[in-house]
Amino acid sequence: MEMDMHSINNIKVMEVIDINTGVKLGYIKDVKVDCENYKIVSVIVPVQKNSWFSKIDVIEIPWEKILKIGVDVILVDNYIIREDA
Repeated sequence: MEMDMHSINNIKVMEVIDINTGVKLGYIKDVKVDCENYKIVSVIVPVQKNSWFSKIDVIEIPWEKILKIGVDVILVDNYIIREDA
């Protein structure tokens, strides 16, 4: 089976979309890596709330929840919202 390979720079310019709601979550800002097992653990997508004094929240999406990396979008199934401290 042929495996598609994507660089981190390429996936950072792809829009992340939740397939359950159709919501465009944004673009990947960072990637968490398990250095012992050489695997990506999760991707981080920042979310800016619309208020004057809001801080930036992040959505941390476990790698297992990424269903498909297409040509210009990344499809995810369900996501976990975590506020950045």
